[in-house]
Formats: sequence, C-alpha cells, structure tokens
Amino acid sequence: MIKSDRWIRRMAKERDMIRPFVDKQVRKGAISYGVSSYGYDIRVADEFKIFTNINSTTVDPKKFDPKSFINFQGKVCIIPPNSFALGRSVEYFRIPRNVMTLCLGKSTYARCGIITNVTPFEPEWEGFVTIEISNTTPLPAKIYANEGIAQVLFFESDEVCEVSYADKKGKYQAQTGITLPRL
Repeated sequence: MIKSDRWIRRMAKERDMIRPFVDKQVRKGAISYGVSSYGYDIRVADEFKIFTNINSTTVDPKKFDPKSFINFQGKVCIIPPNSFALGRSVEYFRIPRNVMTLCLGKSTYARCGIITNVTPFEPEWEGFVTIEISNTTPLPAKIYANEGIAQVLFFESDEVCEVSYADKKGKYQAQTGITLPRL
C-alpha cells in the first residue's frame, strides 16, 4: 500500500528515514520539493557528472570509463542536447526493512523533455540517491540544483522481506556521492 504524508513524517522522525527532511512542500520560486500528499519530492545537489563523448568510447556497464564524464559543481547544470548527467540527492535515505520505493521524475522537467531515472530503493538500502537526468531534446537543458527533481513513493509491506539490500551487502549501500556503475 502506498504511504501518506503522515506516515512519511512519522518515519522521518522515528527512523531518521530522510535527512535533511522538509516537513512540507516548498514551491515558491522553485521546482517543488519536500513532503507531498503521497510521497516525498527529492532535490538534486549541486554536483553533477555530465556525459561527454569526447573520448569516443563505448558505454559499457561492466567496464565503465569514468573519463566519459566531466565533473561540474554549480547552481545550474546545462545538459547538452541528447545527452545526460548524473546527480545525487540532497537527502540521505534509510529505508526500513518492510518498505520499497519507486521514484519518478517531476512533471515540470518531463514536460520539457527532461527525463529522470532512479532505480527503486530496496528494503534496508541507505545512502544518497544517484540520479540519471536525460535531456531528450535537440537543445541544451537547464537543471536547477537544490530544487525538486523527482518524487519518491513509499510502499510498505505487511511482512518483512527475507533478504534485504543490507543482508546481501549491496554494492551501492551507503553511497555518499554520485556513484558510477559497479560490478
């Protein structure tokens, strides 16, 4: 069952599930972030890895070349046409053992051809979220740091999973920055 704003507030306080935690939705002059009716809108931090084809390498998830990215830090990230950038959430998450999340891009960006991809947060996963931001347009696209980028939906099970992400010692456990593919 999807969880409400009251549940999210309670879990943030009792289990330190989201830090820093914004108790209400902030909208004025920004792409919204914070608690919403049935989710939490995360922000993208001011550090990015912008994809570049300068080295003409093949994108290989088993042998990813970090030289395929240019590091950038700033209030606004410009993603080249038909390219992407990686970012990380401002918020650090600690997911309870009986909870799974899905994360979807904000409609403000989606309506501009900017697609956000985040994989589910598995039970007992914790860390900053690595966020893939794709610019599907033939024009450069602006991403605003410290503003909303995606909405996390929380699903609570009526029973605890047998094996959590922490139990299997997941390779992205407790990630602290933008994390590239690992094997």
